[in-house]
Amino acid sequence: MDRTDKGKVTAMTSKAPWKLIFGLALAVVLDTATQITWKSAVSDVPDQLTPTLTAQAMLHQPFFLLVGLLMGGQFLNWMTVLDHADLSYAHAITSLSYVTVATLSVLYLGETLAPLQTLGIVLILTGVWFVGKSGRVGTLVKAGAR
Repeated sequence: MDRTDKGKVTAMTSKAPWKLIFGLALAVVLDTATQITWKSAVSDVPDQLTPTLTAQAMLHQPFFLLVGLLMGGQFLNWMTVLDHADLSYAHAITSLSYVTVATLSVLYLGETLAPLQTLGIVLILTGVWFVGKSGRVGTLVKAGAR
């Protein structure tokens, strides 16, 4: 990052490095896998159970362990991504997982999308395109610098 003499970090307009691109793609993949696995795991838990029986059923369902591992992987990857990009940029780009989750839900879980959901997906894709054009690091002001 370029620093000015007043403690500001100026915008970097260069292309995102491969490590960031990989991290963002991995974030989308991990989030998508987590959501689809979680839905599959919940589908196997019987309805109408007490909270205690539901917890016991979850502990005997291996997909819930996989969900936990995927969430741990998401956390570690997210910490790395945030080292290389602003939260406002990274979070917007990873919202592509809404698109991938919806697509895989239709293809593999037999769900359907309403027209408004499809419009929402188009809006997400448009928003990600705009954010992608803006750059990965904005102007930050260090604490105490004015």
